[in-house]
Formats: sequence, structure tokens, C-alpha cells
Amino acid sequence: MSAPRQPLFAPHGAVATSQPLAAAAGLAVLRRGGNAVDAALATAITLTVVQPGSNDIGGDLFAIVWDGERLHGLNASGRSPARLTRELVLAATGGRGAEPTPGHGGAQAVGPAMPARGWLPVTVPGAPAGWRDLHERFGRLPFAELFTDAVGYAEHGFPVSPRVAASWARSVELHAGLTGAEYAEWGRVFTVDGGRAPRVGQRWRNPDAAGTLRRIAATGAADFYTGRIAETLAGCAARTGGLLDGDDLAGHASTWVQPVRAGYRGHEVWELPPNGQGVAALLALNILDGVEPSGLDPVERLHWQVEAVKLGFADAHAYVADPDRVSVPTADLLTPEYAAARRELVTAAAGTPPPGDPARGGTVYLCAADQGGMMVSLIQSNYLGFGSYVVPAGLGFGLQNRGAGFSLDPAHPNVVAPGKRPFHTIIPGFLTRDGEPVGPFGVMGGHMQPQGHVQVVSATVDDGLDPQAALDRPRWYWHAGRSLLVEPGLGSGGVGPDVVGGLRARGHEVTVEPDASAFGYGQAIWRLPDGGYVAGSEPRADGCAVGY
Repeated sequence: MSAPRQPLFAPHGAVATSQPLAAAAGLAVLRRGGNAVDAALATAITLTVVQPGSNDIGGDLFAIVWDGERLHGLNASGRSPARLTRELVLAATGGRGAEPTPGHGGAQAVGPAMPARGWLPVTVPGAPAGWRDLHERFGRLPFAELFTDAVGYAEHGFPVSPRVAASWARSVELHAGLTGAEYAEWGRVFTVDGGRAPRVGQRWRNPDAAGTLRRIAATGAADFYTGRIAETLAGCAARTGGLLDGDDLAGHASTWVQPVRAGYRGHEVWELPPNGQGVAALLALNILDGVEPSGLDPVERLHWQVEAVKLGFADAHAYVADPDRVSVPTADLLTPEYAAARRELVTAAAGTPPPGDPARGGTVYLCAADQGGMMVSLIQSNYLGFGSYVVPAGLGFGLQNRGAGFSLDPAHPNVVAPGKRPFHTIIPGFLTRDGEPVGPFGVMGGHMQPQGHVQVVSATVDDGLDPQAALDRPRWYWHAGRSLLVEPGLGSGGVGPDVVGGLRARGHEVTVEPDASAFGYGQAIWRLPDGGYVAGSEPRADGCAVGY
């Protein structure tokens, strides 16, 4: 990780994200009189061009908007094709499914899993409709104006930034092992000079994406779901073994939802309800809210956080699914009584907790705030680095592989089925205090996301850190069992040798991991008491916070 950055203080508005050109696109919109939603959309659309391995036009989107008085949530995730069934997946994979993907946040259990690449995990892309729906409800500038920078970078090119280039090179290596007609176009669009990734600073162009973005801009995304783009998508699927068809695309719709919350030491932490995993963060924070941090030494504090996250994930992986298809006990999971019962399961030793029994009833993150007090927390993704690696010819974008988040267990609420939204890892967050906004925040990175939310909230609320200091702090990451990754720790809040030894004494299998990419990339903007904002951007990524 690079040296700590200084926080940005801005009197009027701010944008923070993981790629500087995208942040600048959002800031330009604010300066032209756009509001925070306009700025967030310009940033998000530009990110599909300048950070294509982490998100793309063919991905999904979730957002939380503070409109100046209250919060609104948008679930712009897509559904599986109408022809996708568990039986079809098993038949296509020889009855065995696929091996579980390491770091796969949607995994429900050890055993056969959905394939991660190709057509089987492709779901309907929700991002273009999400852009339109956010703009229709809250936008101020013309929709097409928000595409200006993205189209310009796609048409004329841009120098690739360092972290993007590094992850792109790893993706080219993975693509080299994929065979089949559905993967051919990816190599044409996303490699240069005979098959390699663009180098740091090398100018890269994607004119096909420029054309696609122009059509989305001109038609309010209608062309994507019922027009020429939809026809091209469906035709590509028909020719190369995909299940997605015109009816699947035409039937897509976003869903406006009410964010859900957990109280945490006088604050309220807000997430979106399932099919996302935001409840895992809220479950953990509800547990931790009953533990006084001032009485804990550094080992005890980290131990409590890790064990609370494990309990949150146990329930999220057991119960989160598409609420349109199954009953998800979200309200019951978030009661104080349930948190108290789960808290009793934490002991002095590292555990591997089962889910409880409540009463039945690859990604980019950005945030933006404007002079009028509107704030946006937005996350979009094509998942697992370039998603499915399926690129329809002539369109310049890849399709997501969110269907990899389905379970193949027929008894699980998240079992793969036609027209269903899978377990989703991407989650925007928002922090309030006594009903007044503090600001938007998020940490992308699959299974890391709820854990990152817990760590950023704790650093902010418990330790009083500004957004940049909270994001700079060394992180830990838990995925399964008692295995725990920690960053090399320096300075306040660091995970030093004494803390590592203390965690190991409690049964945690600790590995000090120097690769910062394992710990997610976050952004945050907090409102200042006297007006304006203070913002931070992830030091582990290329991005920045900008303001005016």
C-alpha cells in the first residue's frame, strides 16, 4: 500500500472513486450545474471505459441516494434467463457443477458451484437501466450529457492507469485458458499487440463501446433492452450457446427499495436489502454494538470484529436470495433480540459458526455529494474480473457473470432458477446520525465488502477518523474457516507482530498478506458540520477524491 493520503476538504461538492479520470468526469458535471446523481452517473458511466475489468456496460448496479430529506435505494440487478434451470447447469457440467471459486463471495457451501465463466452465469445486465432510472427520478442535466467523457475516452483513447493495468494483465492470462466461440471477441476488444494487456500509460481505445454508449444515451437505455443492442446480444447468445434472449432483456426492470439499517453507537448504518449481502455488515454491527470497545485491547477488539463478521456471513449465506422468489427474513435477522442471541456465541477462541434461526416471515464503488446536500452511494460491477469473458461482437463490452452467485443446492433459497436474481456481493453503504446524514461510503471486493464496511464504520465512529484515515488503516479479511488475512501493520490501528501473535493464540490462522488487492477498495464522503464535505479515496487503487 502507498503512503497515507491527505483527506480532501471541499466547500461545495465532491466525488470519490477508484480511477482519476472517472472522478474528474463527475466533478466536471458538478461544475456544469449537475447535482450529485448526475455526477455519480457520469462517474459510473466513465468507469465502464477506464476500468473495464472491474465493471462494464454489461454489469449490475446498486445505489443509495440521500435526496436532502430521506434515503432511497435502487436495486438495478438483473435476472437469470428464463431458460436457465438447475438441471440444465448440471447437464452442461456433466452433473458435477464447477469447483467453488476461491474468494467467491456468493458461495453458499463447499461443493459443486455454478460455473464462473461463459454463458451459464450470465444474467441480464442491469446497469444501463439503473443509470436511466436514477436520472429519471433525480437527475438535473440532460441524460446524454452525462456520457460525454465516457464516449470521448472510448473513441479517442486514454492512458491506462497502474492498478488497472496490473489486474488487466492477470485477466489476459486467465482468458488464454478459455476455449469456445463465446470468448473470441474478448481478445479482439480487450487485448493489444497480438494478445497482451495494455501497459501502464499506454493509450487504449474501444470505439465499439463508444457506439454502444451513444445509443444508450440517445434512447434512455431503451436500445439496450428492446432495440439494436438487444438484438445483437440475443443473436450472439443464439450463435454461441447462450440462453439470454430478447424476452429476457425486454422484461428487465429495476426495483426501488427501502434501505435497511443497524444502530451503531448513536449512528445508523444503512444498506440495501437482499438480494445483496449488505445484511451481513448490519448483522455484524448489531452484534458489535453490544460490546464496549474502550474496554478491549487490540487483540480482543479485532477478535470480536472477525467473529461478528463470521456470524453475519453465516446468516447472509443461509438466507439471502431474491426476495421476489422466496421469503427472506430480513427484519427478523436485524432485531436487537436476535443480535443479543448471536452475540452470546462469541467466545475467546476463533469459531466457525452455523447460521442462526430467526423467526420466519470484480467491482467499482463511487460516491458523490453536491452543494444542495444530495449525496449518492453507488456501486456497479461485472464480477470476478471481466465477468463472463463473453463480449458480443461489435458492442465493445463484456457481460457479467453474476449467476455464479447462485447455489446448486436444491434446498437452498438461492438455488439457481429461471428469471431469478442471484445472491449479490456489491453493496453501497450510507451513514447517518440521529437521522441526519453523515455520508456515503463503500468498500468493493466480493466477500470483503461487508467486512470493509464494518472496519470503516468502526474507524469512523469508534476512533473518530476522517474518511481518508479510515480508508488508509490496515485491514483484515476473512473468507472461510479460521483463516484470516491481515495487512502488514504500521502506525495507529496497525496489525503488528504482537497483535498477530495474540490472534493466533485465539485460534485464528493468520497470514500477513502484502498484496493489497485482497483487502478491497473503498471511498467515503462525510458532511462537515459547518458546510461542505471531507472525502477520502482508496490508497490501494488508482483513484482519488476531487471537489470544488
